[in-house]
Amino acid sequence: MRVWDLDPKFLCRNHLLGEHREIHAIWNIITLNKKGYGSHPETRRWIGKLKALYLRHEKVKSEMIFRDYHHKSELNKKFALGKSIQDKFINTPQEQIKILKDKGCNCQFC
Repeated sequence: MRVWDLDPKFLCRNHLLGEHREIHAIWNIITLNKKGYGSHPETRRWIGKLKALYLRHEKVKSEMIFRDYHHKSELNKKFALGKSIQDKFINTPQEQIKILKDKGCNCQFC
């Protein structure tokens, strides 16, 4: 389970679409008070920061549309409350770049 803290334009297709699915999973776990993965560190770091998660979704969605992918799954903005910036990291953005580079996928970093 991973929501990257990097510009979505750098993510390969698999990581971009995978992140989109993860955002929706985390959103549903928190807003619907679901138990599955509720104690996962990636889920916990978004508690109290649904506004930030909503904004991340908008960035990912914009990149998907830019790449001509179809997007049909909006988040309900009325739940986008709390902090608007994610300031808690499981891995720093620099560590995330290294993780992605080590995967050997098509993620592109300058």
